[in-house]
Amino acid sequence: MKIIDATNRRAMERVFARDRVGDRALDRRVSAIVRRVRSEGDRALVRYARRFDGLCAPLEVSRDEIVAGAASVSAEVRRAITQAANNIARVAFRQIPKHWDLDVVPGVTVEQRVEPLRRVGCYVPGGRFPLPSSLLMTAVPARVAGVREIVAVCPRSEPAVLAAALEAGVTRLYRVGGAHAIAALAYGTDTVPRVDKIVGPGNRYVAAAKAQVSADCAIDFHAGPTEIVVVAGPARSDRSADRRADWYAADLVAQAEHDPDARSIFITWHRGYAERVVKAVLRLAVGREIVQQSLAAHGVAILARSADTAMAIANRLAPEHLVVDREALIRRPTTAGAVFVGPFAAQAAGDYATGSNHVLPTSGAARFRGGLSAADFVRVMSVQRLTRAGLARLAPTAVPLARAEGLRAHAESIEVRLR
Repeated sequence: MKIIDATNRRAMERVFARDRVGDRALDRRVSAIVRRVRSEGDRALVRYARRFDGLCAPLEVSRDEIVAGAASVSAEVRRAITQAANNIARVAFRQIPKHWDLDVVPGVTVEQRVEPLRRVGCYVPGGRFPLPSSLLMTAVPARVAGVREIVAVCPRSEPAVLAAALEAGVTRLYRVGGAHAIAALAYGTDTVPRVDKIVGPGNRYVAAAKAQVSADCAIDFHAGPTEIVVVAGPARSDRSADRRADWYAADLVAQAEHDPDARSIFITWHRGYAERVVKAVLRLAVGREIVQQSLAAHGVAILARSADTAMAIANRLAPEHLVVDREALIRRPTTAGAVFVGPFAAQAAGDYATGSNHVLPTSGAARFRGGLSAADFVRVMSVQRLTRAGLARLAPTAVPLARAEGLRAHAESIEVRLR
């Protein structure tokens, strides 16, 4: 992890640049997998699951297996799963769009109707570590939104994942992952039901598969490598500045341990503080191979001219996670998937326990959307009701506009009702 000056244009261009050039070879491999699962169903799905996931059991995890696996989890972890699920549910409940009715003019009403999706698919990664938290973050908001069928896929059905599935209200769980699992959810097989929407993080194969099926099945968003930006600086009156530097270094290292492609960026307006944080990061990274790979490739500390410049850089990056050390830094428009404010706002707390969702936009997508929420699991429809008098009141607006657009039949469809 090195320090660069924000005035170094070439170095900053490398920071702002993201790998937007698609991997055509990977896309072709994923396309072939998706195509075969779509056309061959379970036969292709099982073949790929045995090859890539080491499947040696039935595709579906039975209810008895889920209950037995959950029971084998320690009481401490089960309590943590329950509390995390409760916190996620409390936040998700506030995220559901509200029903309303409005009288636009006499005789014309518009209703906003909110209905849950019928069936959703939750992808739970199963790489180096089991991730029960990812299952909770996808399935709990779906349950709160009123989705009746929650289908989860995870190539490693570890006991902690089973406990999370039980707590979250997952209705069906399958021992598959990768592009083949995404294809099965998107198009359905004899064993795996087709879903209305697929959510959840995954590796490059999963991201590519989600992109390829998105024309036929809704997805949450196109995900890239995970990322964190920390904006912080020492305060003259704060004797704990050095200790806080260690805390922010720990946040950067925690993010780097996800993946060699993870991005960890520190921005400050004080060179001495940048040096202190980088030194702490390198110390914490010792003996952690994945962290060292990530920091060597994508870790950087940026020295900005001021706190305002630091936040301008952070906003341009539009990171998945943004950590700021003081409230004053976000008293302006801020662009990030999730923001953590203050020295005790450890990003990892958001990964597990605050209740805010950790499935977040990456690669600059925070410019136009936030993280996964209960609102992602509902349909919002407008229901319009008009009386004859109401239509007559709207005719002077609708008819001239229809004729101005050259759509005569549109105008006539209103006029014929009023003769």
